[in-house]
Amino acid sequence: MSAVREEARATEYEAVIGFEVHVELATATKLFCLCPTTFGAPPNAHTCPICLGHPGTLPLLNERAVEYALRAALALGCEIERRVHFDRKHYFYPDLPKAYQMSQVHAPIGRNGALTIEVGGRTKVVRIREMHLEEDAGKSVHLPGEAGTLIDLNRAGVPLIEIVTEPDISSPEEARAFLEELRLTMLYLGISDVRMEEGSLRADANVSVRPKGSSVLGSKVEVKNLNSISGVERALAYEIERQISLLRRGERVVSETRRWDEGRRLTFPMRQKFGGEDYRPIHDPEVVPYVLEESYVERVRAQLLELPQKRRKRLQEAYGLSAYDAGVLTANRELGDLFEAGVREGAPPKPLANWLMSEFLGYVNERGLAVRDVPITPRQWAELLALIENGTISTKIAKTVFQRMAESGRDPREIVESEGLVQIADPKTLREIVDRVLAANPKSVEDYRKGKEKALGFLVGQVMRETRGKANPKLVNQLLREALGEPGGA
Repeated sequence: MSAVREEARATEYEAVIGFEVHVELATATKLFCLCPTTFGAPPNAHTCPICLGHPGTLPLLNERAVEYALRAALALGCEIERRVHFDRKHYFYPDLPKAYQMSQVHAPIGRNGALTIEVGGRTKVVRIREMHLEEDAGKSVHLPGEAGTLIDLNRAGVPLIEIVTEPDISSPEEARAFLEELRLTMLYLGISDVRMEEGSLRADANVSVRPKGSSVLGSKVEVKNLNSISGVERALAYEIERQISLLRRGERVVSETRRWDEGRRLTFPMRQKFGGEDYRPIHDPEVVPYVLEESYVERVRAQLLELPQKRRKRLQEAYGLSAYDAGVLTANRELGDLFEAGVREGAPPKPLANWLMSEFLGYVNERGLAVRDVPITPRQWAELLALIENGTISTKIAKTVFQRMAESGRDPREIVESEGLVQIADPKTLREIVDRVLAANPKSVEDYRKGKEKALGFLVGQVMRETRGKANPKLVNQLLREALGEPGGA
C-alpha cells in the first residue's frame, strides 16, 4: 500500500528547484584590499582598515578577481558585461562592519549562461540567470546557550562569485549532478578550491512543488546550511516530501527560509519571507568602473582549458573508454592529464585507465595524497604496462613494482631486475614445480578429476606460492591441465 501511495504522490506533484551558489575565488588577497585570503588563520588576523570599513579608506579592485570571474562567466557561456562596476547593498549584516556589501546588482559580469548536466543517461540544460562578483561576509560563531556570538572577519572582503540559476532543476538527483558539474568546472578553471567544508563553495536551494503539468510555481522555500553535495541531495528530498505532505493534507506551504539539520535529517524554519528583498542598492562611488576591452575578453577566452564535459566525450571517442571510465578520469584534472600523457608515451589506453582507477587511486586516497605527490612519470607508466604486456612480469608482480615506484620514483625495469622479479615463463622449470605441487596435493588432484573445477584454482595458487608469484599464470594453468587431464575422466 505504501508503494502505491508513493507512486501516486510522484505522479501528482513535481519539484521546481533553483540555486544560488557562492564560489570563493582563490586569489591571494581580498577583493578591495591587500589582506590575505588563506583559510585557517586565527580569528580577525586578516583584517585592515579597508575591509573593516574605516572612514577615509578607499577600496582598490583586485584585477585577478575580475579575471577569475570572467573565466567562470565565459565557461558558463554567459553574455559578458563589458563595464564592471559595483553597488552597495544596504541591509543589516552583523558579519560586515561597513553595514553594506559591495556587489554587482545592476551590472552582473555575466548573464544568460547555461550548464549541461547528465542524469540517468540523459542530458539536461540548466540555465544560468546571472553571475556576479561580490565580497564575502565574515563569520558568526554562536556560543552555546545564551553566552553570545563571536565575530571572525577574516572572510569579510574575500572575493566570490554568486551564480544564480533559473528554476530548471526537477529532482534532488539533478541538483546533485548540477553542483558536481559546477564544482568540477570551477576546479578545471583553476579559480577556486571549491571545498564545501571550508566554505569556499556554498549553495542555497530554492525549492517549491506544484501539480505535475502546471506552469504556476508553488510557494518558494529557501534551504540554507548545505555544507556537502550529498547533504544538498538529502535536504531537498526531505523538503520536497514535506511540502507534498502539506499539500496532500490541504495545508499551505509557507514561503520561508529553512535551515537543514544534517544530524536530524530535517529542515526547520529560520524566518518567513515577505516579498522580494530590498537591499536599497546604490552605485558605489569609491570603486572606479572597470572596462573589459574586447581584446582582453578574447585573451581570457583563449586561455580557457578544455572543460570536463567536453573532455569526457573526447576521451570516449579518442581512446574507446566507457562513459564511466571517462567520468572517473576527468573527475580530477591532474589524473586526466596523467592518463593522456601516459598514452602519448605509448601506454595502451584501457589498461592504463584500469591501473589509474584502481591501484593508483587506491594508493593516493589511502594516504591522502594528490596526483602530483606520487613520483611516477607518464613514461614509467608506459614502461610498467609494457613489462606486463610482453610477459616480463605478471599482473600480481606488477602491483608490487607499482608500490616500489610510488614510494621511490625508480624505473619499473630497474626494480624488476634489481629485485629478481622477472616472470618465470620457462615451461621446463614450471613443469618441475607443477609436478611437485601435484604430488603434494593428491586430494585436490582427485577433486579436480571428479569435476570440481575449484580444485584447479587451489593448485594454481600453490604453484604461484612456490614461485613467490613470479610464474606465468597462463602457462601454469596450461601445464596443470595437461598434467591432470580432463576433469571427470577418472
